[in-house]
Amino acid sequence: MSSRFSEMRIFSGSGNPAIAQAIADRLGVTLGDITLTKYPNDNLFARLNESVREKDIFIVQSLTAPLSDRIMELLIMLDACRRSAAGRVTAVLPFYAYGRTDKRDQPRVPITARLMADMIQTAGAQQVITLDLHAGQIQGFFSIPVDELSAMSLLVRHFREKQIDNYTVVAPDMGFAKRARNFAEQLGVPLAIVEKRHLDHIHPSNEHVRHVEALNVIGDVEGRHCILVDDEIATGNSLIAAAELLVARGATAVSAGVVHSIMAGKALERLAASPIGEFVTTDTLPIVGVEKYPNIKVLSVATLLAEVIQRIHSGISVDSINLFQRTQRH
Repeated sequence: MSSRFSEMRIFSGSGNPAIAQAIADRLGVTLGDITLTKYPNDNLFARLNESVREKDIFIVQSLTAPLSDRIMELLIMLDACRRSAAGRVTAVLPFYAYGRTDKRDQPRVPITARLMADMIQTAGAQQVITLDLHAGQIQGFFSIPVDELSAMSLLVRHFREKQIDNYTVVAPDMGFAKRARNFAEQLGVPLAIVEKRHLDHIHPSNEHVRHVEALNVIGDVEGRHCILVDDEIATGNSLIAAAELLVARGATAVSAGVVHSIMAGKALERLAASPIGEFVTTDTLPIVGVEKYPNIKVLSVATLLAEVIQRIHSGISVDSINLFQRTQRH
């Protein structure tokens, strides 16, 4: 099926240029020519060095640190394409920032995930491709098409290929239980759940600090190889606390599979020194220095994103590659 647009072009922001290049390589195209600059006055600037008129534009940007710069860069790139008469502009966001701020869970707080959606649309995005949103309702914050894919199938395939017969999949908290259950069903193994409590306090430096206390395990993990699964980690504290509890309850080994790894602070070092024997994640966010840690494996989502980009460009349904995502929402 041919596209209604003259040509596909892929442009990369500064958030994760490696994945943008990998997507372009899989599609057999060169990355679009764009200049991204930050001036001494802290202003960001983007200039398209080629025509995008009536072309099908995909802007790849992982929203990682420094986060405010990455967000603003995305918005500026979208605006530049819109004002240059692009035929269609799609924001490809391997990681959607502020996904945890999807509702008002305390008085006088914002819903920043909704604000993000408003800004992306206002800047010029006509549709969005993303992976494993923290909350499915974020799709509804947009009034443009959103294709949310799941990289969980990559993690399932990785553990299935090891052919270990005593796996138990473990949700690190009650909130992830539904998706962990689907993960366990895909592997055909039992499910357990860690019950935990978040203890928030303000450090004397005025920094918000969250301490995680793992309280109990619901399910049988004694003598089992446990796989902790989650959509996102930042410091790794919750995952490590859960792993320590599983070992204390008799687990013979603990692995972990996580889609988005922010790796804030010394998260890499803490994970490497934890009871987690193998930590498997994806490249939705760049992980600096991961090659120093042999127990941390990074799977690429480039093929998945390249396929959905090609289908959208060609006007082909993406439903068949959304199967895991649909089942884990129910």
